[in-house]
Amino acid sequence: MGIVNIDDDLHDQLRRASKVSCRSINAQAAYWIKLGMLCETNPTLGFTEIMEREMTSAGVSVPSLAANEA
Repeated sequence: MGIVNIDDDLHDQLRRASKVSCRSINAQAAYWIKLGMLCETNPTLGFTEIMEREMTSAGVSVPSLAANEA
């Protein structure tokens, strides 16, 4: 584990985002880092597809909202 230096503006955005998502600042940073890595290594997938794959790999059942539409 180490220290990552980021500029003050990014840290402020990180702090604000962590409040919205009910995460600690460190957990929010880890989330953004992981998501960024997944996006870079899977450039043909969108955010929703990446999140669905991550949820599925964690054993979370992801219901489709399209099935509920009438």
